[in-house]
Amino acid sequence: MSKQMTHRERILASIEHKPVDRIPTDYWGTTEATLKFMKELGASNVMELWEILDIDKILGAGPGYIGPALDDSCDYWGVKYRAVSYADNQGTYYEMCGHPLQQYETIEEIEANYAWPSADWFDFSTVAEQCERHPEHAIEAGYVAPFYMFNNIRGLEQSLMDLSVNEEFAFYIIDKICSFLYDYHERLFESAKGKIDITQVTDDFGTQTGLMISIKMFEKYFEKHYRRFIKLAKDHGIKVFHHDDGSIMPIMPKLAKLGIDILNPIQWHLPGMDLNRLKQGFGDKICFHGGVDNQHVLPFGTVSEVEREVAACMDSLWSDRTGYILAPCHNVQSITPVENLLAMYRTAYDY
Repeated sequence: MSKQMTHRERILASIEHKPVDRIPTDYWGTTEATLKFMKELGASNVMELWEILDIDKILGAGPGYIGPALDDSCDYWGVKYRAVSYADNQGTYYEMCGHPLQQYETIEEIEANYAWPSADWFDFSTVAEQCERHPEHAIEAGYVAPFYMFNNIRGLEQSLMDLSVNEEFAFYIIDKICSFLYDYHERLFESAKGKIDITQVTDDFGTQTGLMISIKMFEKYFEKHYRRFIKLAKDHGIKVFHHDDGSIMPIMPKLAKLGIDILNPIQWHLPGMDLNRLKQGFGDKICFHGGVDNQHVLPFGTVSEVEREVAACMDSLWSDRTGYILAPCHNVQSITPVENLLAMYRTAYDY
């Protein structure tokens, strides 16, 4: 292909399994890591950083929050967070420390004491303008994660118990979550006027060794919602991005059949997550995003190990020269050497 593509053209062509002029690339990183790379590479803002790295960066857009006043320690679901430092204060994560529905035992208690989020709490009027600011980049907007949000508001242990022994309670909460999310995303997509390229219908079903819930449990509680959200996105001409950490190979046939377009993060060093098996089994339907190990190789490996990691991902996931967007498999951490970050993208373009 002789014509040089724009970042947006390259990303969308790869998602659609069309020819590209070079491998598309993306970046995910913590705030501390991004600021560190900006400083070390002489970038005054993030757009300059993307230019220096010559990456195709998918950009985000979304509505403003105009709902009830929030405490600094909680989100609009009522989930509470606390700052936890790591790596000798080189970074901070806000970890959940309070779940608003954890103490309730009946639906009546929730109805009497909890205010479910509403799409009326958001101002969608600026979404189209946000999408228009960077026409050369693909735009992502929206985030649907029913299982993850259920875990957050009920607490992980209690939510898993509900799925097993308190079916009516679980169905009630999940249906309430999805009712809000559907209304929110319907308004979001309509307000964007066709300018959103990608949205997330996503979750975290995986652990380091396997799935957190069974396929039957997914089918029972979540499949109908996935079908509805994926249809909503595709009715608006939007590609479906599915982020799912961990070892998730057993649920891959189900996700492919439901119609996801992009799979992230591809933690291929975990059990069952074989790169060739992923590409051969699902590469005609799904574009892969991520793949470069962020648990060991990027933060702790040598430049040579990063180069081998990128080559392994490209040999499998980009074997047909499309259907893969190379990126770290999750947020790059602040302890990652800039040499490893540069080696990841340099290798992708030179390999």
